[in-house]
Amino acid sequence: MKLFLIAGEASGDKLGAALMAAMRELVPDLEVLGIGGAEMAAEGLESRFPMEELSVMGLAEVLPKYRALKRRIAETAEAVIAARPDALITIDSPDFCLRVARLVKAARPDQKTVHYVAPSVWAWRPGRAAKMAEVIDHVLALLPFEPPYMTAAGMSCEFVGHPVVAEPRATEAEAAAFRETFMIGPDQPLALCLPGSRVGEVKRLGPRFDEALMRLRDREPGLRVVVPTVQGVAKLVRDMTARWPVAPIVVVEPEDKRAAFAAADLALAASGTVSLELAANRTPMVIGYDASFLSWHIMSRMLRIDTVTLVNLVSETRAVPEFLGPACRPGPMAAALLELIESPQRRAAQIAAMDVTMARLGAGGEAPGKRAARSVLRFLGR
Repeated sequence: MKLFLIAGEASGDKLGAALMAAMRELVPDLEVLGIGGAEMAAEGLESRFPMEELSVMGLAEVLPKYRALKRRIAETAEAVIAARPDALITIDSPDFCLRVARLVKAARPDQKTVHYVAPSVWAWRPGRAAKMAEVIDHVLALLPFEPPYMTAAGMSCEFVGHPVVAEPRATEAEAAAFRETFMIGPDQPLALCLPGSRVGEVKRLGPRFDEALMRLRDREPGLRVVVPTVQGVAKLVRDMTARWPVAPIVVVEPEDKRAAFAAADLALAASGTVSLELAANRTPMVIGYDASFLSWHIMSRMLRIDTVTLVNLVSETRAVPEFLGPACRPGPMAAALLELIESPQRRAAQIAAMDVTMARLGAGGEAPGKRAARSVLRFLGR
């Protein structure tokens, strides 16, 4: 069997790596081509070009790179057409991936296509599902309420579980060792600062998150801050945090990040999958997010939901406070963080919502990567 996989950012790289590992268990004679990052490379993929070229988000961020991205779309489509894989599996990054799929389908209408991560049509731009159905045959959904949206548009779709439920978590001993390594007392408050995994997000949210945490430190003088980040923006994060009045601890290695998540008392995070990673560790959180003026102006008019935080959506609560767009300001975020420290009831409500979320995402069942692999094989009739 030959598969062509495309991932465009860190979260997609994780999904692709887990899928590759599971597919190799089920299909020993497997060839995988495509585009991915470090995790997919560890599973044997030789990426056609650096995945980081695709990790841009929002109109203002994409426009300056449009010509280069358009060239990469054409190059990738040509590679898929030449390879004639059993399936083209695109992973998230729809702006890039679905354009590739459209070119491939135009040249080879019988090419089977799978998209991993359903678009959030329940949140905004519901017409995307019908447009996607023109070039995608089968969808692997991460959230339990997504399949009906995809099947209504004409694609087959299965909920395969969210990868967060299968990710390793640090033990209590590892969390305690993390605190000891960085000289953080067992009763000293520890906050995570998570301004995103893309350059634009870090530049936009980093200074606001820093100011919010500085205000929190005024009320909690012993507060320590850890900034877990990814390799692609690690240098930017270190350069930025070096200028902060109180330098935080910056960690990049996966085992250090896991220990930091387990050791933390609370977090200030960008919206996105990271809220589920915090939920898996039962770490109370405040969510903040903003985009460029143009991107936010367009997105806010299109939103069909009253919360973008996945813990709130999956648990059907509004336990996690969020500050979006113009509301993403240091003062209100600092106040919400302080309330999490001072109110046991707020913390308990969040933790209860987190537990419901993890159960609904597939905790305790077969690993999502394996479920995704089985879904691909069923779709291919294997």
